[in-house]
Amino acid sequence: MSINVFNLPDLGEGLTEADILRWLVAEGDTVTMDQPVVEVETAKSAVEVPTPFEGVVHTLHGAEGDTMLVGQPLISVSDGVEAPASPAGTGSDADAPGAEHAASYREEELAGTTPSAEEAVDEAEESSGNVLIGYGTSAASSSRRRRRKRGAAAETAGAAPTGAAAHTHDALTESPRLAPSVISPLVRKLAREHGVDVATVQGSGPGGLIMRRDVLAAIEQVEDQRMRADAAGPAPTGLATPGPVAPGPAATGAPAPPPPGAPGAPGAPVAGPPAPGAPTPGGPALGGPAHGGPGAGGDAAASSSAGVDSRTGLPLAAREPVKGVRKHIADAMTRSRTEIPEATVWVDVDATELLNLRAELKAKDPQSTPSLLALIARFTLAGLRKYPQLNTRLDTAEDGSRSIVRFDGVNLGIAVESERGLVVPNLRNADRLSAVELTTAMREVIDVARSGKASPAQLSGSTFTLNNYGVFGTDGATPIINHPESAILGIGRIIDKPWVVNGELAVRKVTTITIAFDHRVCDGGAAGGFIRFVADCIENPVGALTQI
Repeated sequence: MSINVFNLPDLGEGLTEADILRWLVAEGDTVTMDQPVVEVETAKSAVEVPTPFEGVVHTLHGAEGDTMLVGQPLISVSDGVEAPASPAGTGSDADAPGAEHAASYREEELAGTTPSAEEAVDEAEESSGNVLIGYGTSAASSSRRRRRKRGAAAETAGAAPTGAAAHTHDALTESPRLAPSVISPLVRKLAREHGVDVATVQGSGPGGLIMRRDVLAAIEQVEDQRMRADAAGPAPTGLATPGPVAPGPAATGAPAPPPPGAPGAPGAPVAGPPAPGAPTPGGPALGGPAHGGPGAGGDAAASSSAGVDSRTGLPLAAREPVKGVRKHIADAMTRSRTEIPEATVWVDVDATELLNLRAELKAKDPQSTPSLLALIARFTLAGLRKYPQLNTRLDTAEDGSRSIVRFDGVNLGIAVESERGLVVPNLRNADRLSAVELTTAMREVIDVARSGKASPAQLSGSTFTLNNYGVFGTDGATPIINHPESAILGIGRIIDKPWVVNGELAVRKVTTITIAFDHRVCDGGAAGGFIRFVADCIENPVGALTQI
């Protein structure tokens, strides 16, 4: 008896963990190969994970609600209940209980194709069945099926000798495959739900394996053809020369489709303009240069129409996938605006005295002069000590209860615009640094962030964020809180403005500072008091030295 351990696979596109929603089996249950055993939830969706082993469930390595990392043991399956293997060539494995079901299930794995007995031998030699993204089954785990298929093939051929079977296998290995590559149950289910025939899909994976992206491209192409047909109506569009079209989902105004299975055929993963309501630029990539994807046709008319948005009628300049840093930014901003009931307070500030003070410091010691941003950061940190409600985080427990977490110290985040997008490196224990030390630390983290070399620790863990959008030449903004923080302070550009000083009109250096705060953790009194404190420090920096 042996125990096979199945680890949580990579469920696609670099996901590192998943939460167990519910187990579909229990310890002691008998499972078959590729049977869904657990439903998990990732950052993208909830999916059922099939097992690559068959036998009796020995151990479930996690409870419902647990978070599992990719590569951790998920389920152990024992094969001890199976009957001893029969001598090779007898074909007894083919007569074992469940063999007929396994064979029919194998045919289903080919997603509608009907392979010959010889192809089944080839399939059994290559794989155990489904291949979920990120994992497969070993040769050892597929040995039983290999014997079963070989025995069935021998019976069909009339007790063909082992040497003949080996010869057939070698011949088929060298010849091109007629059936589509086996796909994962998730991909096959996706194709079935959207009416995509995988026999017409060209796989982009290893050895022509059909991947999820191939089916998504095929779905988009089918939807595009349908929407273009609806938009065109009975009248010719003039986008292409009308011609006879074969029965199927061909669109009016598109060129005649090539033969089934050829690149550009209906159901093949050919990119096209998005349908109304489809993701705007930034959605799923079509792949390939310009607008071509896997299996894209080279017809000039098709290429022209594929570059036109069917909703607006405008040419498409580009389609950029939302991934990496941009995806992280989009998710973070969406979560902030979805979860946090924020309020905003702003005030115009006379920064003339602050600029004068810095000019004096620079004249005395140019090498140790703090930057304007560092001085404002120093005022901000002093204000957080006076109004600690803004240096907090709202936590929600599993039972739904909430608590406000206050920190003994400040990790100050600095919003930085880099080539990869907006990032927020932070200064750990910034409240312990002087204005000069803040200047040095800010320069270091900003340079690292802009170069794209900031570590995960530098890009996470901030408790309050400072956003200087004045560098873009803007006067004000309503910044979005950096979730899960409770507040963010924004600073606009410093410009000359008319200002009343001691009852007389004068030209002063004026800026606008804005605070957005989580109204769940504090009210307007604390936010107003904080921003007024920072404003007073900027207007009277010498007097502020006694308070910071």
